[in-house]
Amino acid sequence: MCGGSGTRLWPASRPSRPKQFIPLAGNRSLFQETVLRVAPFVEKDGGQLIVVAGVGHRRWIIEQLAEVGVSAHVLLEPEARDSAAAMAAAAAWTEREDPEGVNAFVASDHHIPDHDAFQQAIRTAAASAAEGRVVTLGVTPTAASSAYGYIKSTGRGLSDVDRFIEKPDAITAAEYIKAGYLWNSGNFVVSAATLLSELRIYAPAVETAVRGALPDQSRSEVELLTDAFRHAPKISIDYALMEKTRLASVLEVHFDWSDLGAWDAIAASGEGDTGLHIFEDAEGCLARAADGIMVAALGVRNLAIIAEPDAVLVCDLSRAQDVKQVVERLKIASPQHLDFTRPVPETLQAGGLRFADWLRLKALPIWATLGQTADGVFAEVIGMDGRSVKTSRRARVQARQIYVFAQAGQLGWEGPWSRCVDDGVARLIADYLRDDGLCRTLLAADGTPLDETAMVYDQAFVMFALAMAKAAGCADASLESRALTIRDQLQARAEDNGAIVEGGEHPHQSNCHMHLLEACLAWEEIGGDAGWAAFTDQIVRLARSTFIDPEEGFLREFFGPDWAPAPDEAGRLVEPGHQFEWAWLMARYARGRRDTEALAVARRLYAHGQAGVSELLGVAVDAMNDDGSIRSHRARLWPQTEWLKASLILAESSRDGERQTYLDGAAAAQRALWFYLCDSGLWRDKRLPDRKFIDEPAPASSFYHIMAAFRQLRDTSRSGLIDAMGDFDL
Repeated sequence: MCGGSGTRLWPASRPSRPKQFIPLAGNRSLFQETVLRVAPFVEKDGGQLIVVAGVGHRRWIIEQLAEVGVSAHVLLEPEARDSAAAMAAAAAWTEREDPEGVNAFVASDHHIPDHDAFQQAIRTAAASAAEGRVVTLGVTPTAASSAYGYIKSTGRGLSDVDRFIEKPDAITAAEYIKAGYLWNSGNFVVSAATLLSELRIYAPAVETAVRGALPDQSRSEVELLTDAFRHAPKISIDYALMEKTRLASVLEVHFDWSDLGAWDAIAASGEGDTGLHIFEDAEGCLARAADGIMVAALGVRNLAIIAEPDAVLVCDLSRAQDVKQVVERLKIASPQHLDFTRPVPETLQAGGLRFADWLRLKALPIWATLGQTADGVFAEVIGMDGRSVKTSRRARVQARQIYVFAQAGQLGWEGPWSRCVDDGVARLIADYLRDDGLCRTLLAADGTPLDETAMVYDQAFVMFALAMAKAAGCADASLESRALTIRDQLQARAEDNGAIVEGGEHPHQSNCHMHLLEACLAWEEIGGDAGWAAFTDQIVRLARSTFIDPEEGFLREFFGPDWAPAPDEAGRLVEPGHQFEWAWLMARYARGRRDTEALAVARRLYAHGQAGVSELLGVAVDAMNDDGSIRSHRARLWPQTEWLKASLILAESSRDGERQTYLDGAAAAQRALWFYLCDSGLWRDKRLPDRKFIDEPAPASSFYHIMAAFRQLRDTSRSGLIDAMGDFDL
């Protein structure tokens, strides 16, 4: 449980970075220490780690889990509603996954050095919880503290709770110590079913709101509780349940424990000093200095000196509990010092205008010059130093670049797009088309054919390029007839289910059909014959019947000869980028056919693509497995563009609340794309999990994805969903 704001630990703790995410007693944060303390229950006992936190702490959680190498299911609260609702949310999730599951509810900001003793206590409590008890851990006090609540038990060891007592004054606390009372640690062990049933009796509004807030089952490791969560009463578990239930037990524990709730507790841990500091005749002091700040203390006693870049606290450690009074004054006198200044993420609007400038001023000029020879050959790659690189030439690159410049012309670019298209088409026809009208796959750098195979993937891109060239006004009169020649030969090869077998090592695949669908839609949109619409329908039927899993709604990549999923690891491959790309195409199809079922398919595909967006890296990764686990954390450029396209087109097809979710997704995708784009007009392609890129030339094939994403951005802006305050045209 990651609630609380830690106001007594200002200025180190702020609402955007509460104390559990700060290293206060050692090198790791309290949250990380807690995660490692409970990890054995997952590793040894087959349990599941659940984190319940505020939506604003999402990034802290993802990054800090990754740093310690632990996975968790994260439930994010849209609004803080105190511990009763947080615990109920975890219990509801647990009950759905395992009706007999037992939850150990552990505060993420507690300091418990003895992990073994803690784990043994949890296992002892879990045995009682499995029998229907609500067990809390009561810590044997080491001093009369007014910082903690107390528990009066009916015996020693594991016993019933007599009563709970709020934080007392110092004198009363001393009396409680003599009477054998225990500190209330705020850690609980209870079965999910018991907790929910007891809340249904004693706090029904909490239980009802939280059940309604649980999102539908998804593959994502991070889920946002719905707005129904906001209707839960804001109440602690002590008030909502523990002071009322007849099932409360307390397990007396003897390990060292502190909630590190104030600077005196941090000092007492002996591990609280951090940063640069010099003490001269200074005793019993705590010093914490942010990077680059030196703290020096001379002739003082019992002080906490906390220096952050924007604020400094000096207080007597005996007054540490009163720091919250300073915080209350700051709310009026200087509220900006209550939180860290955080950069505002770039908006979809601002990023879109920057995108247009980058294309117009950088990318299109460099690829129209260095990226195409005088006789119309498009380069496969350009070195990051701007030098040409001689390589073999793929048909798909020649076709994709024709699309790029045809699109640039339609979007108003005033550069030499027409020459690029006309020369590119002439070269495509002369060099790549075989005598039968199909396209060969590969040429040597000098134009000599290297591979005569007519890959379905390449035929799709040739048809697509011809459609875009015709739409842009290319003078060649043979464009449509050449596209029809390819189309008719492909359809003649179709199997009974409408699928077309691809060349290469994966003959039964979905990917080549995706690009056939894109080509067919392009010809439909420019007024091609009725055969294009029929081919479109054929591919969509195939996708819905074969490529897309009927139960889960995600799209598979590879299949066997019977078009069932391939039996090996290839059959389990799920690519987030292709989930988004198919979602975009299905949404286009749904709009053209007014097919609401196809739109629903698109939304499910999009959701599966979202499951492949790394919370830590902020990008869509390359590959998952069919169970939703990540297969590869590498992230190429093109999935980011497909995430952007799908988000935008689904925003156009959605109502207000859902629309904003998709627009937020589009803004995040656009920010992800900017990781790859270089000021020079080139780009990086393969981003590794350490955020570094593979050092290689910029591949021309990415430009097709980049331009398609920009075209969708421009179209969505014209629908009125993006206030561009300018023109997205080039």
